[in-house]
Amino acid sequence: MRLRCLAACLLFLLFLSLLPASFALAEDWKPLDPAHLAMKAPVVEKDADAEVIFWEVRINDSDYDLVFNHYIRIKVFTERGKESLSRVDIPYLGRYQIRDIAERTIKPDGAIVELKKDAVFDREIIKLSGIKIKAKSFAIPALEPGVIIEYRWREIRPDSLANNLRLQFQREIPVQMVKYYLKPAQINAGMNTMMMNGANEPFAKEKDGYYSITMKNMPAFREEPQMPPEDQVRTWMFVYYTSDQKQEPKKYWAEIGKRAHELYKDRMKPNDEVKKAAATIIGDAVTPDEKLQRLFDYCRTKIKNVTDDASGITAEELKKMKENKSPADTLKNARGNAQDIGLLFAALATAAGFEARLAWCAQRDDIFFDPKLPIVHFLDPANIAVRVGNEWKFFDPGTAYVPYGMLRWQEEGVSILITDPKEPTFVESPMASPEKSKEFRTAKLRLSEDGTLEGDVRITYTGHLALDKKEYNDDDSAEKREEYLRDMIKRRMSTAEVTNINIQNVTDPDKPFLYSFHVKVPGYAQRTGKRLFLQPAFFQYNIPALFSASERRYSIYFHYPWSEEDTVEIELPAGYALDNAEQPHSFAIDKVGNYQVSIGITQDKKTLHYTRKFFFGGENRIMFPTNTYPTLKRIFDVVHEADKHTITLKQGAAQ
Repeated sequence: MRLRCLAACLLFLLFLSLLPASFALAEDWKPLDPAHLAMKAPVVEKDADAEVIFWEVRINDSDYDLVFNHYIRIKVFTERGKESLSRVDIPYLGRYQIRDIAERTIKPDGAIVELKKDAVFDREIIKLSGIKIKAKSFAIPALEPGVIIEYRWREIRPDSLANNLRLQFQREIPVQMVKYYLKPAQINAGMNTMMMNGANEPFAKEKDGYYSITMKNMPAFREEPQMPPEDQVRTWMFVYYTSDQKQEPKKYWAEIGKRAHELYKDRMKPNDEVKKAAATIIGDAVTPDEKLQRLFDYCRTKIKNVTDDASGITAEELKKMKENKSPADTLKNARGNAQDIGLLFAALATAAGFEARLAWCAQRDDIFFDPKLPIVHFLDPANIAVRVGNEWKFFDPGTAYVPYGMLRWQEEGVSILITDPKEPTFVESPMASPEKSKEFRTAKLRLSEDGTLEGDVRITYTGHLALDKKEYNDDDSAEKREEYLRDMIKRRMSTAEVTNINIQNVTDPDKPFLYSFHVKVPGYAQRTGKRLFLQPAFFQYNIPALFSASERRYSIYFHYPWSEEDTVEIELPAGYALDNAEQPHSFAIDKVGNYQVSIGITQDKKTLHYTRKFFFGGENRIMFPTNTYPTLKRIFDVVHEADKHTITLKQGAAQ
């Protein structure tokens, strides 16, 4: 009998071990403190609409996969808090997996409502910065002021280490306590940490090989328009493995630069095939600039970038491809990843008589890198430096839509490490001027007596503006691209009907990105009696002010200098003439920007002409400290008011 009982117990334990993780975790909620359920006001920020009571993350780096177990408990105080928390998005990247999502809502009377398993769905979210991210999403059930919500999930990063890991300590709402448990990998390197934008806190040793760090009373992180990158301003910890705990920056970067040169020098060396190809590509080009542009264009257009999201190559096909081990391989196969393409360009440039080097570049959409920080993770070896005369010029042929002579905006105005066998050095990359990134807009429209505006529109983007549009659209279907354009127009003009859409040069590396379409906007002009009130700045119609807040927490940061040029022609309705045609004042913003507007009418008084020119970021000024916010806000408010300028048309007025 005892043997039977023992066997039964063993079978039961085996059964439990085979249960899915989500089932095994189903009862694993932490005890609830009645004081938290009775809370009437937040602790960290007195006006908060909701507050995190605790946020715990357990990270296991001791296996092949890096595993995170997240658990968060939140108290909701107000209707605004209810609205802001009504849906939860758990973002994830690439091969990362989100599993075992569970949630429950605890009402003030103690009643519990659990999230149904089929309530979780996948969706694409767009951040304020415009970046598209995949997320697991769900709506919180029974949400109302006074409740506590708590949810947990497991994140798995296959074949990964907690190396170069970022641990965030701030959320969109205040946090009473955040705690990370971290179990390091057993490798021949020590785990090191660096706190960013916060005070260093000690790690505590826990059981089972874990270490923990706790921070309390963390204020909410709130995005602001035109702010620096999130990780430049919010509190987080950088986790990395290293065998050298004491690193002197100057010595560190000298070693990195020499080592990188040694590692890549053979992959930048031209053989006979590459030398022959370089001569053919250059042809009759004479000047250094002409030669380099032909080599650059060849690498961008003739070598397929297999890792580009618009390449059409599947993950399975990518796995089967043989690795390029030399520039000759990349040339022969006519394909490669971004680095392969860059190294081929370097080999071709070397064959043409130039001195070429690998350039490790900071990315200012991440943090504002300083060479005093001895961590190579913050540099990307994606670009090529070529010496022309006495200066280095930088090239990124592995990124499809970067114009010749420019880098991605993230890599302009930053520190670049130029590798060298003897003296690696940091230089600052140049920043493209406002006219390099221009938005040209033209509209030929006809205004009806009832205020309907209808006609043809054309919008062209160059430089960084074009690159942003191409990267956003290139992996979408034609239908989705059109849908995005319609949504973009209808967000400003809800009654707009957009037809005859033509989107050109989405994947062309050289030509500007182009929208053209026919638009009809009922009620664009407001009619009162015999008068029509018309905003001639069609492209700025209903665009909100850039800065609405009276105060500012973070510096003001524009990604890059840019310019705009608008031409609008509006055919007036029969029997109407200008009753008030004053125009806004043009003005200069020191050497940083300029705003010019002109309003006129044809000799036959039938067509209104409106032109607008604006640029900002002159002299590479794209970052402004917080104390300049009132002045900067006033400037953009003046531009906004000028764009809203309205003219009056009167029926039966003298022609």
